[in-house]
Amino acid sequence: MGYGTNGFADHDLPDVVAVLRAEGYGGLALTLGFQHLHPFAEDWERQADAVRELIGDWPLVIETGTRFLLDPFVKHRPTLVDEHAEPRLRFLDRAIDIAARTGADCVSLWSGTLPPDTPSDEAWRRLTERMKRVIDKAAAAGVLLSFEPEPGMVVETVADALALRALMGDPEELGVTVDLGHCVAVEPDGVVGALRQAGPLLRNVQVDDMLPGIHEHLELGSGQLDLVAALATLQEIDYRGLAAIELPRHSHDAPRLAASSMSALDEAWRRVTTDSTGRNP
Repeated sequence: MGYGTNGFADHDLPDVVAVLRAEGYGGLALTLGFQHLHPFAEDWERQADAVRELIGDWPLVIETGTRFLLDPFVKHRPTLVDEHAEPRLRFLDRAIDIAARTGADCVSLWSGTLPPDTPSDEAWRRLTERMKRVIDKAAAAGVLLSFEPEPGMVVETVADALALRALMGDPEELGVTVDLGHCVAVEPDGVVGALRQAGPLLRNVQVDDMLPGIHEHLELGSGQLDLVAALATLQEIDYRGLAAIELPRHSHDAPRLAASSMSALDEAWRRVTTDSTGRNP
């Protein structure tokens, strides 16, 4: 279990890791950006080396969901489906470089929302064309990618992510990220169905709660996620990667949420093991 640094925007990285260690976490989902590792800083290599030294042998996922890194006026733009995507492509190139330098498990990325006055088929054409470059870069660097479906984006569901992978020729470098909260919000078969659909291609898991039809990351227990069913399904499919709490709008309360999230995970896991063995562990 890990925690996403986008939920600790008001802490420097050594303090983030100190809090997470104190609460029993053992992994990090690092969102590149101004706060913790600036991908376009002159000393980005030094920063990347410092991250690996700081976390030791913890599993690490490089997340690319920084809000205003590429455009100070427009959140998340440009994306892979915008007309002019070169800043996004340069960012993903650097994310892959950082993943290679830190030995990260994967780089997690997403498509972006459909731009105004853009037909869906044009957005898919742009996406597949640009993903060829990203996949080639990852392959050359020996880095794995993990594509995240996002509510409201061109690639919204696990089925969409698998369709993209098929269009790309099912490259080994490209896996799937599943956000458990997104499964509540938009996945037609819920969290169990989405995780089973991702199956052996699942490379990264984000953990948060949500309500149906509403893309708002919530503290565990505040929405309709069946966390026990989610953890049981991860066990069923033999998932061995990082599962990190993803609460990007909760930095003001990060230490408390780190503690309460671990308590919720511990309780859910206790119920999973009790259900599977018929007795308390």
